[in-house]
Amino acid sequence: MTQRFYIHPENPQVRLIKQAAQLLRDGSVIAYPTDSSYALGCRLGDADALKTLRQLRGVDDKHHLTLVCADLSELGHYARVDNPAFRLLKLATPGPYTFILEGTREVPKRLLHPKRATLGLRVPNHPVVLALLAELGEPILSATLIPPGETSPLNDPEDIAAQMPRSLGLILDAGQCPEAATTVIDLTGDAPEVIRVGTGSLARLGLNA
Repeated sequence: MTQRFYIHPENPQVRLIKQAAQLLRDGSVIAYPTDSSYALGCRLGDADALKTLRQLRGVDDKHHLTLVCADLSELGHYARVDNPAFRLLKLATPGPYTFILEGTREVPKRLLHPKRATLGLRVPNHPVVLALLAELGEPILSATLIPPGETSPLNDPEDIAAQMPRSLGLILDAGQCPEAATTVIDLTGDAPEVIRVGTGSLARLGLNA
C-alpha cells in the first residue's frame, strides 16, 4: 500500500526526510517533488526497484532514466563531461534541466541506453529533493512522473494518489509542483541538441529550440 507523507515544501521535516530515505534504501519506489513536476525515484543499483519504476512509468530499457544529483561534483562522478559541457552545466544547475551524457564506469550497464551508453543527469532546485539527496548520500534514479499512455507529467499529489498503483511505495506530498517537465539537452554530440523544451529556459543557456 502506498504511504503518503505530508511535507513542508520549503522547510521539509527532518523526520520525514529520514523515513523517505530509508524507504528508498529498503527498495521502495517513491514519488517526490521537483522544480518541474513530480518524479518517480528509486535507489541507484536496486534492480528490483528499477523494474518497478519502469513498470510504473510504462517504459522499457531504451527510455533514458535520469540520475538526480545533489551538485555538479556528484554529477561528474557518473558522466563524462568535457569543458564546454561543464560550462553549460554550471549555467543550468541547479534548475529544471536534464542533460544526456555518456555514462562512466560507475554507472551499472542496465541503467544506460543499450545502444548509446548514455543516461540523463540533473541537479534540481527544490528544498525537499535536495534534503532527501543529502540524507541519502547518493543520487536518486528517476523518471518524470508521467502515467503509462499519458503525455503530461503529474504535478498534484491528489492525482498521483488516484492514478498510480499500489506498487508505488511513497508519495512525498509537498503540494503542487510546476506542470511542465524538464528541458532536455543532449551533450553527447559536437554541439548541444535540444531534445525537449520544458520549464527550463533556453535563453538562460544561450540556446535556441
